[in-house]
Order: sequence, then C-alpha cells, then structure tokens
Amino acid sequence: MTLALKPLHPLFVAEATGIDLRRPLTPHQVDDIHRAMDRYAVLVFPGQPLDDDQQMAVGRALGTLETTRATVDADKHRLKHQEMNDISNLDTEGRLLAADDRRRMFSLGNRLWHSDSSFKSTPALYSMLHARVIPPEGGETEFADMRAAWDALADRQKAKLRSLTTWHSLIYSRAQLGFDAYTDDEKKAFAPVPQRLIRRHPGSGRVSLYLSAHIGRVEGMPVPEGMMMIRELTEHATQRQFVHSHTWRQHDLVIWDNRCTMHRARPFEDSTYPRDMRRVTLQDVAPTLEQQAA
Repeated sequence: MTLALKPLHPLFVAEATGIDLRRPLTPHQVDDIHRAMDRYAVLVFPGQPLDDDQQMAVGRALGTLETTRATVDADKHRLKHQEMNDISNLDTEGRLLAADDRRRMFSLGNRLWHSDSSFKSTPALYSMLHARVIPPEGGETEFADMRAAWDALADRQKAKLRSLTTWHSLIYSRAQLGFDAYTDDEKKAFAPVPQRLIRRHPGSGRVSLYLSAHIGRVEGMPVPEGMMMIRELTEHATQRQFVHSHTWRQHDLVIWDNRCTMHRARPFEDSTYPRDMRRVTLQDVAPTLEQQAA
C-alpha cells in the first residue's frame, strides 16, 4: 500500500491515506512516513481503528518510545501500556474525573501552547495521538508551524536568538494556571532542563523556533525580560497564518513533529462528555544542546 498525501494548510499539515496502520509497517512505508513528516510536520491518518497494541507497534516502527509519562498521580494509570499517555478526562474506572480532581487541574495545561516533553533532557521527536471517544463538539487540537514562524522574523532578531538557551519544566507551565500541588517526588522529576531556543531540523535542514509553555527562564537574561521575549515570540508564532486547527473524528491518528511545531488542546464540556485520547510519544536522539546548532 502506498502513502498518499493531501495538503490541509498552505504551510504544513497533510492528510495521509493509503496505509492500514493496523498492519505491520514495511521499511518502505516507514521511510515514506518520515519523509512526509520532514515536509509537512503534521500528518492526519483518518479511519484508523487501532487498539493499544497496534498503536504501540506503529510507534516502535517509527522510532524509540519514551518510557516515562510526565504527569501527577502517575500511579493512577488505566491503560494497558505504561508508556502510553492517557490524554483523557477519565479516571481508572472509566468515569469522568471530578471537577476538582488533581489530574484534571494538571491536564488543563494542555490548553497552553507547548511542545511535548520539552521538559525532558532528551525531548520528544514525534507524538502520535489517537481518538477513541470524542465529544460532540469542542476538543480540537491546534498546531503551529515553528519553521514558518522563524522564517518570518527579521534578520536582526534571528541573529539575537540563535545562540540562546531556555529552561523548561512542567512546573513552569502549570504555574501559569496557579497549579502548584506537587509531591516531593514530582518536584524532583519535573526539575528544569536546558534546551536550545533555535533548532535546525535534521530531516529538512530548516531552522525552527523551539517554543513551549514549559519555558520558565532564558539563560543569561533577567527572568522578566526573558519571559517577555518568550511571550512575544509565542504571540508571533501562533498568528493565524501559522496555525491549523484539527477537528477530531473517531479513529483519527495524528502524528506531529515536536521539533518544529507547537500545539494546544481546545476546551470542551469535560464535565459532561468523555474524551478518550491515547498518545504514544517517540524520543529524540539526544538533548538539544548536543545536536547541531542552527
């Protein structure tokens, strides 16, 4: 079966058809997907009724899976695979989370513009999110093209940004929402890590902003000055011309490249309707400071 691509946005994002992801991927299909990701950064595979084992198999075919999940109450996990992230509003019994549940409060941070696992020393490569149950409205995911956002900056600003290092943590992103209810173990696990602000994408050769709500300071700058710069860059990078909104259909699998995109979840009536989404995340090859500079 041959991968067919239909662009969904002038800059990035394509619908990908022609491959049944329930079947083992061939080396040729794996190469096709990687090449398409280098070009489009976000691929939407519609009509893929995967189970957990099949979704995990797709992830393993494309790269190295992340082995840890970064969340509060990580021991309260309802899914079969420990590596699979539960992006839902459901508890371990499959019931809607209570309005004041700590896990619900923490997951509200998914509505901030971010890059998955930028708070890990070796951050994420691809994220693969699969829609099992979706609400009747709301709950879209928006994506922003950080390559196009970089290209649109003035040369003088690019020169200023190229060598900067930022520090990322889940504690920084959740602090924007007033969430600070961590255990001592969680505080240790969420300790800040450094990342390049500007990255060169190895597959395409393009330069990209590496922004995330997880940024809490910029190396060598006073915190207010650095964070004002990050806020202004984020506002620039999430202008409508750089953004695509995906309206989920049951059994959509969406794969995105965290090295050159940001994303955010949009709200829905989570106290009324279940939303069961499951994510497999691939690990990048090394910390960003060990990769080629832009």
